[in-house]
Amino acid sequence: MVDFGSRLKTLRLRDNMTQAQLAQKVSLTKSVISAYETGLRLPSYETLIQIAKIFKVSTDYLLGVENKQEIDLSGLSQSEIDALLNLIKAMKYS
Repeated sequence: MVDFGSRLKTLRLRDNMTQAQLAQKVSLTKSVISAYETGLRLPSYETLIQIAKIFKVSTDYLLGVENKQEIDLSGLSQSEIDALLNLIKAMKYS
């Protein structure tokens, strides 16, 4: 669970969210979010699930069990999805 804090911060910044905004979404204080990000505290199971839903990642990803992230492709056409998949393949194998 060493990676939780850094993964949380990375996801929060990716979504241009402040600690206060995230805290409000999960009904916690900004200082609790800060403690999560610095590794001083770990979330409850319920909070972990809430955070995963907010950032659309798995709890395994948040906990560092897996490195795979999911991408929401809803609203894209099949040709757009194919183009993204080709770009991902090119980046992986270059």
